Amino acid sequence: MTVYFIGAGPGAADLITVRGARTLAACRVCLYAGSLVPRELLAECPPDARLVDTAQLNLDEIVAELTRAHEEGHDVARLHSGDPSVFSAVAEQMRRLDAAGVPYEVVPGVPAFAAAAAALKRELTVPTVGQTVILTRIAQRATAMPEGEDLATLGRSGALIVLHLAAGYVDRVVEELLPHYGADCPAAVVAYASRPEELVLRGTLDEIAGKVKAAGVVRTAVIMVGRTLGAEQFRDSHLYSAERDRHIC
Repeated sequence: MTVYFIGAGPGAADLITVRGARTLAACRVCLYAGSLVPRELLAECPPDARLVDTAQLNLDEIVAELTRAHEEGHDVARLHSGDPSVFSAVAEQMRRLDAAGVPYEVVPGVPAFAAAAAALKRELTVPTVGQTVILTRIAQRATAMPEGEDLATLGRSGALIVLHLAAGYVDRVVEELLPHYGADCPAAVVAYASRPEELVLRGTLDEIAGKVKAAGVVRTAVIMVGRTLGAEQFRDSHLYSAERDRHIC
């Protein structure tokens, strides 16, 4: 058997990948984060599949469910919101499975920041304006950030910053980024990206905190700060330029 860590996407049930949906439909056991994964996705599971909501389970209990399925000879779909490559807590599960000799694979999904960019109708990398995107969070009640990855340090780059798990601390985000980005820097917050209740807030860095608090956004949101969010006058990409020699690989 195999454990499949599947990215369920940012919220909309139809944003799971084709591979993810096919894998889900073939697994007799499905572990899912009930507070984050859309319930509609569970309809893709076989009718007789064992469904386990992991919202109230700790790491040991989750791994026990995975190893139990392995011992019973069942493939397992381990559904995570977004994409497993960032902020998914998959690494420690894979480490436990390695130690137990349980095979696993990873099926990528649509990350929340991509769904947020789609809601904003923005390319996050714009020629001559910004070509770097930083995905990060802030340390509050969760695990501490490694040295040198605090928001004030990362902000010195001037690159577009995408913050997960930070909507409840938007005042702190603004305070730490203002010295590097300036009060007039474009900022946006997208809550519940791709879901029916999706909420998009746009503004400048010095006003976005007020908009977030007025809207009552405290979780399930992505904060973006950077000049590419407001870029209008920029050079066309060389990719499609008539001057590009398309005979060179």
